[in-house]
Amino acid sequence: MYSSRSDEWETPGELYGRLHDEFDFQIDLAATPKNAKCRKFFTANDDALAQSWHTTAQRGWLNPPYSRTLSKAFMAKAAAERLLGFTTVMLLPARTDTRAFHAYVYDTITWSTRVGVTLRFFSGRIRFIDTAGRIGHAAPFPSMLAIFAPS
Repeated sequence: MYSSRSDEWETPGELYGRLHDEFDFQIDLAATPKNAKCRKFFTANDDALAQSWHTTAQRGWLNPPYSRTLSKAFMAKAAAERLLGFTTVMLLPARTDTRAFHAYVYDTITWSTRVGVTLRFFSGRIRFIDTAGRIGHAAPFPSMLAIFAPS
């Protein structure tokens, strides 16, 4: 999806539903009015990276844009909001070799996830929903959840 012309790939409903049952999300942190998973949501026009997530809700769902710059910025924001008491469940490509992954998710000094971060990996590839509402081809990469939670 790095080669995609769009950053708008909707999370499949079944996947989101299972996670919502577990976390009871209050806000979708990167959505469009058409694909928002929660009543409260931030669009690109709202600029979620400039918002205070923890003053809006306590738990958020995040399927961020996967472009390298935005993905890194959303990881940094989730890590910062965790320190302010906000829980972010973030769907990401399982790219464990990136600088952003090591800066915000995994600590190579302790050889473990950073404090307050939990990882979950998926078996197989996720089939995201395109902007026309169609289930697309399987993603060209494996995916993971990075859960940033207050300690």
